[in-house]
Amino acid sequence: MLAVYDKTIIRGGRVVDPASGIDAVCDLLIENGRIAAIGENLPCEEANVIDAAGKVVAPGFIDMHCHLRDPGQEYKEDLVSGTKSAARGGFTGVCCMPNTRPVNDNASVTRYIIEKAQLRGSGVHVYPVGAISKGLEGTEMAEIGRMKQAGIIAISDDGKPVKNSNLLRLAMQYADYFGVFIMSHSEDKNLVGDGVMNEGYMSTKLGLPGITRAAEEVMIARDILVAEAEGKRIHLCHVSTRGGVQLVREAKKRGVRVTAETAPHYIGATDEWVAGYDSNCRVNPPLREEEDRLACIAGLCDGTLDAIATDHAPHHQDEKRVEFHIAASGISGFETAFCVSYTELVKKGYMSLSQLIEKMSAAPAKLLGVEGGSLAVGSAADVVVLDPERELTVDAEAFASKGHNTPFHGKTYSGAVCMTMVGGRVIYEEA
Repeated sequence: MLAVYDKTIIRGGRVVDPASGIDAVCDLLIENGRIAAIGENLPCEEANVIDAAGKVVAPGFIDMHCHLRDPGQEYKEDLVSGTKSAARGGFTGVCCMPNTRPVNDNASVTRYIIEKAQLRGSGVHVYPVGAISKGLEGTEMAEIGRMKQAGIIAISDDGKPVKNSNLLRLAMQYADYFGVFIMSHSEDKNLVGDGVMNEGYMSTKLGLPGITRAAEEVMIARDILVAEAEGKRIHLCHVSTRGGVQLVREAKKRGVRVTAETAPHYIGATDEWVAGYDSNCRVNPPLREEEDRLACIAGLCDGTLDAIATDHAPHHQDEKRVEFHIAASGISGFETAFCVSYTELVKKGYMSLSQLIEKMSAAPAKLLGVEGGSLAVGSAADVVVLDPERELTVDAEAFASKGHNTPFHGKTYSGAVCMTMVGGRVIYEEA
């Protein structure tokens, strides 16, 4: 049983807080669930002292995009296992997508998610994302106002695109009125066809039907143009192509209210990983080519892509241990997000550790308008303690998530999550 203290000092760690401009070895004092002081040699009378020497102390990560499968697909994941997995990944807040069964398109499902997370979850903040359309069918708008009252933070038909551009336009207007925003799954299903991986050399070599980049880019362009015409905000999910990154870059230069994310697997893997028909590499959008991977990295570095989100999509082994073309799409991403991102972005010199933490913590908090993402005095004590230089070999069988579907299994990365705290309470500590 993890102890709870009114006062805790995290002693001697490298405190990295991009939101406050702090990057220094010092102590962090936590009282009554909030950051009370930051400094050297803080007094520790009647405090629980956590030795963080040689480690990094940062604001807890916030995931803008995950799938917790609850309600309705608890055999894949539920709010208990999902939030436990998130905590092990260093996440103190997660946004769960609405493609549950039943769909989160009404206030009762929203309340169920929030209440179960509070009663049975690990302590990670769970922010439900409501559906744009009823049943994710793209024909009739969902009850946005009532879901907002119940606690949604955004709306999305993720898993399916909003094909009807006028419905998207109206949804933007309603979202703006109710103080939420749209998270768009940009995909033209007609261009996807029966494709199962990126269209290119590898799909030809493997004899698998390919998915053209245009399937993603056409809809990114549509989404941007509608947002620009309406003067409304839109967030683009899981950008994976060099063309998509460029479309966002150009839109931002024009002043369009667009933000975007990419996922660790788009910066840490390519379609070459599909060789051997590994179904753990099947994901939507598909893993792309090296030029796309480098474009996503460049987009993160220059601010075109605002955040790193996991798109955590756990599946039962029976849905993955099948032929590639019939396997379910998705990667279980909470527990590898930091190590993959750190190794690919920081270790290889593309960005600093502070910049990475900003993309995984401060930026998502700002985009979502939630507490967190900062260790400033007075902030909630949502904290992650990291050992960035420690090497680890990914063992999917040891995941807290029910979903062991990851292409990173057996591969070695740098960057361990040692502890996660929410409101000053330890919700995960490595054994």
